[in-house]
Amino acid sequence: MLLEFEKPIADLELKLQEMKDLAKGRNIDLATDIQSLEEKIQSLKKETFQNLTRWQRVQLSRHADRPYSLDYIYEITNDFIELHGDRTVKDDKAMIGGLGDIEGRSVMFIGQQKGRNTKQRQERNFGMANPEGYRKALRLMKMAEKFGKPIVTLIDTPGAFPGLEAEERGQGEAIAKNLREMFMLKVPVICIIIGEGASGGALGIAIGDKVYMLENTWYSVISPESCSSILWRSWDYKEQAAEALKLTAIDMQKNGLIDGIIEEPLGGAHRDMKGMAKILKKTILEALKDLEKIKPEKRIEQRIDKFCSMGVFVE
Repeated sequence: MLLEFEKPIADLELKLQEMKDLAKGRNIDLATDIQSLEEKIQSLKKETFQNLTRWQRVQLSRHADRPYSLDYIYEITNDFIELHGDRTVKDDKAMIGGLGDIEGRSVMFIGQQKGRNTKQRQERNFGMANPEGYRKALRLMKMAEKFGKPIVTLIDTPGAFPGLEAEERGQGEAIAKNLREMFMLKVPVICIIIGEGASGGALGIAIGDKVYMLENTWYSVISPESCSSILWRSWDYKEQAAEALKLTAIDMQKNGLIDGIIEEPLGGAHRDMKGMAKILKKTILEALKDLEKIKPEKRIEQRIDKFCSMGVFVE
């Protein structure tokens, strides 16, 4: 799938491949032309992706080929063991979690998971967790705390599931409990937004010592489409809504709501999943190294102070 602003780049890449095939098939020396076209493509990529609008970054965060939580987990860990169920209702497949080994360190991974095709999307509920998903996440966090394992959460959701049955089973209470309990976890907690970070659905697993966003992701109380439908009674103003919401990683860092931005490979994470996974792994290991030097009580105090200092208020 190509986004509108990716098409000029794709056209040049197609010409480049045709030129390479011609040179190989007819044994013609086109090295100079190929190099020139490669430089032109690289220049166009830089110009395009350094000047994306907020709405274009939202589109990139939803790209059909963008890596999901399990893609990263399987790439950066050895012997990942997925754990299931909240021990109350059922196993929510929109929320995944388990233990994985990173260079000899056992880490508890928790994240939202979307699907690649229609069947998977239905099974994963489009990455929108029910209350049992948040209760499963909390169960795994408590397990990690019990055994002294650090926690890494990967956030990618259009929001918590808003269905009637979710509300009947206590969606709001489940998310609120996660917020409270995550503040008090004694082990290091690293939260990374890898795609969409919408509302309480994202926040329910996003209280951490370090909160990062990938370069082409968004984090907001509401999606641009929903904001547009409320303010303008139409989805047609989603681009204006995205600009008004200031929901990109750059915006979040300026407002002091995240601790850092993780740079993506040129063109987006979907262009080089393995490269993105290496960057993610390095970020996690460096953050863990710093956090593990701090005593648990001090980490909890800093975590609380960080979130309490967000926003502006008048007494």
